[in-house]
Amino acid sequence: MASAPFKDEVFTPRQQQVLTAALDLLVESGDGLTMTAVARRASCSKETLYKWFGDRDGLLTATVQWQAAKVRMPQVDRYKLDAVSLRTSIEQFARDLLATLVGEISVTLNRLAITHASAEKRGLGGIVLENGPLAIRRRLKPVLEAGRDARLLRFESSEEAYRTFYGLVVRDTQIRMLLGDETLKATRIESEAKAATEQFFALYGA
Repeated sequence: MASAPFKDEVFTPRQQQVLTAALDLLVESGDGLTMTAVARRASCSKETLYKWFGDRDGLLTATVQWQAAKVRMPQVDRYKLDAVSLRTSIEQFARDLLATLVGEISVTLNRLAITHASAEKRGLGGIVLENGPLAIRRRLKPVLEAGRDARLLRFESSEEAYRTFYGLVVRDTQIRMLLGDETLKATRIESEAKAATEQFFALYGA
């Protein structure tokens, strides 16, 4: 049985090294990831991996959580929130989201998850969905709700507002990357994150 899911902030530096090794191996070998290979790459024992992560699914869960942690939760003070800090925080989130999605690791994870889902092997697909997109959504929705409480944003449903935001930021980028388009450069990430944030505030700004 897999161990309980980690929270992003509780990975120790050593565990982070192991998870980075696991992500590198996923990119190199895809579905062939094994506990033995990770132990060898990370120079640790399999016993340590089983102690930390429980089993292969537990390790996969932790690797997806570690990758998703690159999309940082905006740090806002809901009691002193103003328009500038809210916009800055949301734009940073958009930038992190785009930069993470177009990275080789995320593209590989998503391709593998799609392959599993189509083959009715639900494990990795469910792991990526719950610990990737859904976890990322849970980070931003409280910030959007804080903006609404501060009368800086207007919407009835934070879920609808998040879906709109995600669509403005990601657009067709993810599908293009999955199909092999590698044209999205760092400069475009900056400009597209900024444009998406401006569009979001044009729709929902108070």
